[in-house]
Amino acid sequence: MYDLLILGSGPAGLGAAIYGIRAGMELAVIDRSPVSGGQVLTTYEVDNYLGFPKISGGDIADKFHAHAQQFGVSFIIAEVSGVTLEAERKVVHTDKGDYEARTLILATGATHAMLGVEGEQRLAGMGVSYCATCDGAFFRKRTVAVVGGGDVAVEDAIFLAGICQKVYLIHRRDTLRAAASLQDRLFSQENVELIWNSEVKEISGEDMVERITVYNKERNEESTLENNGIFIAVGINPNTERFRGLVEMDESGYILADESCVTSAAGVFAAGDIRKKPMRQIITAVADGANAVNSARKLL
Repeated sequence: MYDLLILGSGPAGLGAAIYGIRAGMELAVIDRSPVSGGQVLTTYEVDNYLGFPKISGGDIADKFHAHAQQFGVSFIIAEVSGVTLEAERKVVHTDKGDYEARTLILATGATHAMLGVEGEQRLAGMGVSYCATCDGAFFRKRTVAVVGGGDVAVEDAIFLAGICQKVYLIHRRDTLRAAASLQDRLFSQENVELIWNSEVKEISGEDMVERITVYNKERNEESTLENNGIFIAVGINPNTERFRGLVEMDESGYILADESCVTSAAGVFAAGDIRKKPMRQIITAVADGANAVNSARKLL
């Protein structure tokens, strides 16, 4: 039986693994993918993680994985189907068999909702982004588009308006769902143009985003917007479906846990993007991993 099992090998999971090993824990990381990194792998360039300016997402993920390997972290490549909690142990069920531990860290991350249009996957990380605060600085004084109508989309548009020359906000309806205070701030931005009743149909470009095709449902016509980047903010889905009924979650499926990463289930901790929190970045995920291990160590 392990002291600790960590589900997920993104920044939160690997951060937890390193802190756990250094704390003398017998642990393993379980992930279905042999390539560690999570969402970091889809990021073209990371420029806001301390000590690693202008590093690609793939490269920083490799460094995280190599760091964990240097400490002797064990990796189990397996698909997790569920978890059973018992008084003195947690049982993780996978397609490779069951694994037992005294404590458990859930660090399976979240997945950004996609538009599902031509060019989106091909140009991901090359002008297609799902995080304005992560990638916005790369588009300083350039023209970009934001897709969505909720709080996140409007916040992204406001943020980008402060650094970009022009921002298009594309929304499929004729009203926004964002809070009124955010809408007031948005409408005061002179370099933001709202495109109502419209959907993105295609994202085009050779090696980077160059243009997007937009369909206006009201006029039943397509148009082309020349731009350098598109920020998609139509939702994010925490990868927590396998844990429903195990720990308390909010209505969106985010696990309820504070900075200690302690969940409603004894001996189970949540770290990274699956945890309900205001900011989801690499640095906050790594911090969650450290906090989760600290809480697990205290319990043990």
